[in-house]
Amino acid sequence: MSRGNGLAIAALVLGVLAVVLFWTVFGGFLLGLLALVFGIIGARKARGGRAPHGTMSIVGAVLGGLALIATTVIIAVGASILNSDEFKNFDDCVQQAETRSERDACAEDFDREVND
Repeated sequence: MSRGNGLAIAALVLGVLAVVLFWTVFGGFLLGLLALVFGIIGARKARGGRAPHGTMSIVGAVLGGLALIATTVIIAVGASILNSDEFKNFDDCVQQAETRSERDACAEDFDREVND
């Protein structure tokens, strides 16, 4: 009877989901990390001859790793935007705005500051 490699299948499925959902912290980070771990374990089992589908494990691990990298980049870009002087000025402006037109003016000023 041949044994399967459930870790390889799990790594591939989680890796694909992580790549599709990389823009979310849950999807990119958590699913990517699980795909990477399951892929490494599945590949080691396959290399030791205890399970098939070593390539599937590796693909899942690579996809998980790519999702982790993409999520890290998105988090870093988001953090740099939130910590920028332009965003702080925008936030202060919106906090002090009382009308919709004042908030729209804040958004226009923010756009102008970022694009200059």
